[in-house]
Amino acid sequence: MIHRRQFLRSAGALALAMPATAAIFRSHASGTASNPSDSQLLPDPDRWLDLPSGFSYTRFSKTGETMSDGFRVPASHDGMGAFAIEGDPDRCILVRNHEINIGKEDDGPFGSNNSERVLSDIQIYDRSLSGRPLGGGTTSLLYNLKTRQLERSWLSLAGTERNCSGGTTPWGSWLTCEESRKIAGDGGQKDHGYVFEVPASAQSPVEAVPLKDMGRFKREAVAVDPATSIVYQTEDEARSLIYRFLPNQPGRLAAGGRLQALCLANQASADTRNWGDASRLSQGVPFAVRWIDMDDVTSPNGDLAERGHRAGAALFARGEGLAWAEDGGRGSVYFACTSGGPAHCGQIWKYTPSEFEGTDREREAPGQLVLYFESPARSTLDMCDNIVASPWGHLVICEDGENEQYVRGLKADGTLYPIARNAHPNNAEFAGACFAPDGRTLFVNVQNPGASYAISGPWESLYS
Repeated sequence: MIHRRQFLRSAGALALAMPATAAIFRSHASGTASNPSDSQLLPDPDRWLDLPSGFSYTRFSKTGETMSDGFRVPASHDGMGAFAIEGDPDRCILVRNHEINIGKEDDGPFGSNNSERVLSDIQIYDRSLSGRPLGGGTTSLLYNLKTRQLERSWLSLAGTERNCSGGTTPWGSWLTCEESRKIAGDGGQKDHGYVFEVPASAQSPVEAVPLKDMGRFKREAVAVDPATSIVYQTEDEARSLIYRFLPNQPGRLAAGGRLQALCLANQASADTRNWGDASRLSQGVPFAVRWIDMDDVTSPNGDLAERGHRAGAALFARGEGLAWAEDGGRGSVYFACTSGGPAHCGQIWKYTPSEFEGTDREREAPGQLVLYFESPARSTLDMCDNIVASPWGHLVICEDGENEQYVRGLKADGTLYPIARNAHPNNAEFAGACFAPDGRTLFVNVQNPGASYAISGPWESLYS
């Protein structure tokens, strides 16, 4: 039994405290983007993952298997976070999303046998119009890093829709995000597009409470500043905004707070997508940022981004992965815009918060936004999705493109290198990349056929 008091913090926060991070991250990925060499990857005879020489993987928690609590492993594995266990360096907890649409209830943890009878109504956020629990939510997994085996798994959130990505918190929970704007009556009985908090210590499905003050929109990911508890949020739309949530009480998001949207200080309603004939923002050029308050943040109209843009907020191209990194200063937020750039192949942005972030003095020293990387072609980087900062200071990027799917590393000089390729004929996207507390194991998901992977090997050979 894993007790609540054993959990310290997310593995990401632990891993990113390693000294290498500060030495390698820069203001932007300088130089010309290089095409990564596929020849660095060795073909997998089992046709699951191609990896570099010396690397190996464990494939576990596959869709359709029976979990320790008797529920079924849901389909469509997506975002995921890793958590350290106090006093047990050989094990960690993973909390994993499942991106299941309304109408796909058979893909969820209950299958078609109505086993939801063992859960109370407060543990199931929403049901279909016919009364079936929705299939989305999260599962939690106890993984042994020493034996490289899954020891236990269980359902930890039930009845939500399209749990895409999310993010870990410094206080040891997973924030899972619904990529949806559906309202009550549109297949389900409640509105969707919310964040839900799942403590890593939860041993059964938590009470499913939407954090409504954080807004309702087609969500992707979040990242938490450990110094302030401010939560940065992305939105997966072609015309999307970047949001931040200022909590009333640090570390207690359920106590409410204010939702704000990012603006360029000297360019109202800017378009950062670099599409078509619009004036383009150059890589490496810093832009001062201001933030505007949003109102009616749970509007059933699903028009938060359009209202924010009219009020001055900057447009982004499908905001997806978010990562907090201790990069030599007080830390920065990196986020992926999947279809950004002239080639529509993806952008990586870096936001460095103000030393007065979220306070009345913020205008004295505004936060800075910089285009960190922009892919010139699909052969370089094909639609960046989930991202995580590695212990050695590079970004690790999951692709969700039109061709073969890769996990890639991005160096500060703009060089990309392959870490893994999906060798399965389905060619499904990667998601959920995160590092174990010791920084030696990279966890990642493949959506279809749904499975989680633990990758280990001589990481130094990739970045030295």
